[in-house]
Amino acid sequence: MTGFKEYLNNIFGSLKSGDYPPKLQKQKIIWLTLIIAFAILLLIIGNNGKTDKTPGKAAENTDHQVLQTNDRSVIESEEKTLAADLKNILKEIEGVGDLDVTVRLASSEHDKYAVNTNSSKKTTEEKDQVGGVRSITEYTDSGQLVFTRNGQEETAVVEQTGSSKVAGVLVVAQGAKNSEIKARLFEAVQVALGIEPQKVLVLPKS
Repeated sequence: MTGFKEYLNNIFGSLKSGDYPPKLQKQKIIWLTLIIAFAILLLIIGNNGKTDKTPGKAAENTDHQVLQTNDRSVIESEEKTLAADLKNILKEIEGVGDLDVTVRLASSEHDKYAVNTNSSKKTTEEKDQVGGVRSITEYTDSGQLVFTRNGQEETAVVEQTGSSKVAGVLVVAQGAKNSEIKARLFEAVQVALGIEPQKVLVLPKS
């Protein structure tokens, strides 16, 4: 920075001394103006490059993390509830003995809301310079949630509730050492949850 100031002082000193002809002085003034403008441009670019990059990205990552955390906590709560209910059913099977049940979900229970759908059709005709006619048809679809009012409160109408999607079930039971009881447990899990055989694992408990 000191060298740059000395360089400018030398230029200004030369301009004031009158040692150079007017044409050369004019050229030096032009070059000086360009150098100053370039330095200002570098400062502006440098400041803009450092401003508000990290906060924006941090906020975006935080929002995404909150959504993931909420989704995961809902699924974990449903997994525990489903495992407890399934355990209460399976322990009633004769000869099962002590058992543990673990349920893993691929997705949680979700609601499908009622929507009023409106469709419209618009046809226009255009004539070209030759006398031909071109027909243009436009289709427009729009949807709006259906609400019910209870006093001052409005609630969206649930049309259908989607059940949780089970990824897998693990049953560890003392009675599973017996092949017949193991088969009963295996079948009971499939029927109770309505899932495929490859998603069920039954193991004997030590």
